[in-house]
Amino acid sequence: MHERILSIDYGRVRHGLAVSDGLGLMAHPLPCLKRTDAARDEAHLRRLIDERDVLHLLLGLPLNMDGSEGPMAQEVRRFGATLSARLKLPLHYEDERLSTDEAETRLQAQGLRPRERRKLRDSLAAAVILDGVLGRGGLPPQVEPAPQ
Repeated sequence: MHERILSIDYGRVRHGLAVSDGLGLMAHPLPCLKRTDAARDEAHLRRLIDERDVLHLLLGLPLNMDGSEGPMAQEVRRFGATLSARLKLPLHYEDERLSTDEAETRLQAQGLRPRERRKLRDSLAAAVILDGVLGRGGLPPQVEPAPQ
């Protein structure tokens, strides 16, 4: 049995979510989390983590094309550090460059209309990020220890 991973494609309006399967082979997109307030968002994530036996958090890190970090990457890092501490799970970051483009390409290939694609894009991007990690056989180094 593989340790399950919750992948989050951070957004200011909604978070895309995906979870790994029990074998660590596939990423499964979940419904997006439309953000409301921090307490409700955290409660939603905590429920998902408990229901799916998640042991690791993976956040897509929005790097610039040259690999540098901009303001959004710093926002994601702040969010990740807070979330990891509150949920008491180890946190990992993964370069998310072009994950949304890849998700959009996959959705267009399915012939979905723009409105339908918009509903699915963020969680599919979270799955693309997680697929990259699973395809390499493991998580990137842990950056935030799981608090005791």
